Amino acid sequence: MKFADLGLTDELLSAVTDAGYETPTPIQAQAIPQVLMGRDILGCAQTGTGKTASFTLPMIDILASGRARARMPRSLILAPTRELAAQVANNFETYGKNHKLTMALIIGGTSMGDQMKIIDRGVDVLIATPGRLLDLFERGSLILRDVKILVIDEADRMMDMGFIPDVEKIVGLIPTLRQTLFFSATMAPEIKKLADKFLMNPKEITVSKPATTADTVRQGVLMVNCKPHDGKTKRDALRALIASEDVKNAIVFCNRKRDVGIVCRSLTKHGFNAGQMHGDMVQSARMETLAKFKNDEITFLVCSDVAARGLDVPALSHVFNYDLPSHADDYVHRIGRTGRAGKKGTALSLVTPADKKYLAAIVKLIGGKIPDVDIKVDASTEEETPQKEETQQREQRAPKRENNNRRGRNNNKNNNGYNKSRRDDGDEVKVQEEPDKGPVIGMGAHTPAFLLRPIKLEAESEEETEGKKKPAAAKKAPRKKATTARKPRAKKADDEEEKPKTTRKRRTTKKETPTVVEVPIEDADNS
Repeated sequence: MKFADLGLTDELLSAVTDAGYETPTPIQAQAIPQVLMGRDILGCAQTGTGKTASFTLPMIDILASGRARARMPRSLILAPTRELAAQVANNFETYGKNHKLTMALIIGGTSMGDQMKIIDRGVDVLIATPGRLLDLFERGSLILRDVKILVIDEADRMMDMGFIPDVEKIVGLIPTLRQTLFFSATMAPEIKKLADKFLMNPKEITVSKPATTADTVRQGVLMVNCKPHDGKTKRDALRALIASEDVKNAIVFCNRKRDVGIVCRSLTKHGFNAGQMHGDMVQSARMETLAKFKNDEITFLVCSDVAARGLDVPALSHVFNYDLPSHADDYVHRIGRTGRAGKKGTALSLVTPADKKYLAAIVKLIGGKIPDVDIKVDASTEEETPQKEETQQREQRAPKRENNNRRGRNNNKNNNGYNKSRRDDGDEVKVQEEPDKGPVIGMGAHTPAFLLRPIKLEAESEEETEGKKKPAAAKKAPRKKATTARKPRAKKADDEEEKPKTTRKRRTTKKETPTVVEVPIEDADNS
């Protein structure tokens, strides 16, 4: 079967031929005719089998007739990561070059003002991440009442990243009479339940068993006998693994952003052309690093799982897992960056004793054992971890401070094994001896400088507690000054007592009392 048998227009077939494709993949051969018929799709296929083209090609054909209105896109594509959204946008530019369709890429880390200007002019295809899309909608810059086609790509990754509440909110803003295309590389029960909420009588297309790896990818694991946080041994094993392979270009995956920088600096120090990319980088720096890697300016790209979905690098030869992912599904997406479009690829992983439980989950998911790789690892004595170098630099910057803290330790030991020293105020304290400078559990190979400083423990004896009250009494001196400052007020009161106070008398009106005249009784009779 060829693309011409799928019912696509001549303009679209010409763009596909110019891109170098003639035969569709199984997911494309089954999905494209159903999308052109207007049915909802629930597609599940391996990573790297062309799921993106299975919905971009029929969408371009459907949207060829019609016109977009201001702030009202005609179709919406939701992607979990910025890199995947940019990859979808590149596919639309490649396949839609013979059509006059407008497109907008709405992702974080870029200017919101420029995105709002494009939406104001009207777009046919809106490709966005959920967070930035809701930001524009709440600002009143976007109206979703005219969306006819909704695409949810990498739905399982959306669930892992916690975007499902945002997706449900966005779906509630779109008309119910729409065509919904739901694609994922894995089909967990939660994903199936979510699809039942969004889709209406969908056509289920499952090309292969969910969460399976492509046959074009050669897999292998190297057992590294080291402690969980022994990064130096793992970096030695990674370089030995790279040296044993004919690497054209490769992606090195790490679980933690902090390890991305450490591994990148280690590879650069040993002569490898390496770059890094993780979620804390500015979007412009991430896109610039990715462009250099695609243009072969960088041979090794050290990154976190931010690049595990949707990153399409032509002819990627190797994928190295510096850390095994904690979720088995992520392993399928990581190694799916190589062996794409029928080409051969290699995926090798480092496994420590602490990673055996993750390896068992991966083997159970993919349904097959991963062969071991037998490589001799030579330990390097030249390399020092960046944390140790930083600690040594800090110790060299402040040697006097540490010498002052350690003064008199050997001469004043008490029975509890602590050293006694005196403060400037005469109060005795107990100083614990300096701990070992070995790795701290939970901190990896890094031992922070504050953990190397001596620990001061307050004494609890009665003599010391009495000594503590003395400086407290001395602190009450400022209160006496405050009382002396009030003396002028008292003096003023004394002066007022010497001088008689002039008080204003209240006016009172006296009532006149009647005069009583006593008359003798005799006089009364005579009268």
